[in-house]
Order: sequence, then structure tokens, then C-alpha cells
Amino acid sequence: MSHHEPNLEIYERERIVLESIKNNHDLHHNALLKLIVPEFMAKTTFEKTRNSLLEKEIIFVETKANMKLYRLTKNYEQKSQQHIERNTNIFFHDLKSQIKRLETDYPHKDVDEKITTANYLLRNLLQTDNGFTVLDSSKNPNKTLYRDEHLTIQQLIHQVFETIRHDKDFEIIFPSILSYLGLIMPKNSLEK
Repeated sequence: MSHHEPNLEIYERERIVLESIKNNHDLHHNALLKLIVPEFMAKTTFEKTRNSLLEKEIIFVETKANMKLYRLTKNYEQKSQQHIERNTNIFFHDLKSQIKRLETDYPHKDVDEKITTANYLLRNLLQTDNGFTVLDSSKNPNKTLYRDEHLTIQQLIHQVFETIRHDKDFEIIFPSILSYLGLIMPKNSLEK
């Protein structure tokens, strides 16, 4: 499994915890723990999963007397869209400033750093574009609301490739980058 494929175990664990909270909304922390551990996961795994759900604001803690009760976050869809929008915009502006410095910084790196830097930038540009596509789809599937951002990302990808093309180590770097991009690009399902 490549490191870009989702870890299905994590999602399965999150689903188990979410279903348990939803179906047993009156259970306090220790009772929920007994319900899930050890049948579905270990205690530390439960705690990591719960913490991840809390961090993502999918669930929240309600305190009654001295008991912790977990609740599903209301309006999670709207909050998650705001979270995606905020993170995508922050990442977008950060990438623009990194690429602005690329032309001067890139030639001074060693070959491995050049490959790592280019792969990092290209992967994150594609992920950021995906973020804008998700936002376009959820806000208005019939209109491209982030047209300027999509175009800018296209231009930034071109800039990264131009920097690579003009580098003295192009013949070594370019095949490595294309090989890496092959891992994250759509695959022909007929090819095995």
C-alpha cells in the first residue's frame, strides 16, 4: 500500500467509535470504553481514535456531574466545509510563497533535496486543487467558484516544471519526479 492510500483500519475504528456513540448516547466514558475494548480495539487505540475524532471536531465532550459523555457534533457538514476552506486557502497561499522562492533556492540544493522538494510541491499543489474542487462541488456543483485558484495552481505546477527543466540535474530529477507522480495520478483500471 502506498503512503497516499487511506489507512482503512483508521476509518474502520473511527466508524466503530462513532456508531457506538450514536447508538449509545447515554454511555459515559468508562461504559463506552467497556463496550468497545477489547472486542474491537485496544484501550490505547480507542483513546487515539477518540482523540482524533475530538481533534477533527467530529465529536465533542459533554460533562454531566463527574461523567464525560461523547456527542456527535451538530452541523458537522457545515463546520467541515469551513475547515476545508480555511485549510485549503492557508495551504494555497503558503505554497505560492514557497514557489516564489523556488527559482533562487532550488539550484543550491543537492539532487535528493531537489527531488524531495519538487515532489512535495507537486503533491501539495494537487491536493490543494482537490480541496478547491471539493469546495466547488459542495457549494455549487454547476459552477466553478474557485476558477482563479484552479488557474493559479495550474500556473504554479507549470512553474515547478519550468524550474526543473532549467536545472543542471534535470536528466536525473525529471524521471524521478514523473515516477513519483505516477503513484498519485489516476491509473488505467485495465492495466495490471
